[in-house]
Amino acid sequence: MHAVIVWWDLADSGQTIESLRHYLREESVSAFADVPGLRFKMWLSDPDADRWGAVLLWESEEASRQQLPSRAVELIGYQPRVAHTCDVEATVEGRFEIEQLARRGLAFPEGGHHSRQ
Repeated sequence: MHAVIVWWDLADSGQTIESLRHYLREESVSAFADVPGLRFKMWLSDPDADRWGAVLLWESEEASRQQLPSRAVELIGYQPRVAHTCDVEATVEGRFEIEQLARRGLAFPEGGHHSRQ
């Protein structure tokens, strides 16, 4: 397995965390649901630092090199400030109560967690 981690500093962008949440709801989440070899993608935000990012978990390094259905670079206006690729040493799923993981988070308040804790 292979992982990719990206972070953008939004200070120089016309985009905000809220505008990028709209992009997730309307376009990006659905587009990534059909990417071959992608096991998991999690979008992240850090409002205090005005940062936006993602973690992608791939079945292989080869799968991670494919063209992605993302317009993040176009919308934000530049490449991520941080982009790391790495091998995955191990994975685990802990105990959980929520069976469905897809479409959870602040971008989908009707399907997931409503507040920051």
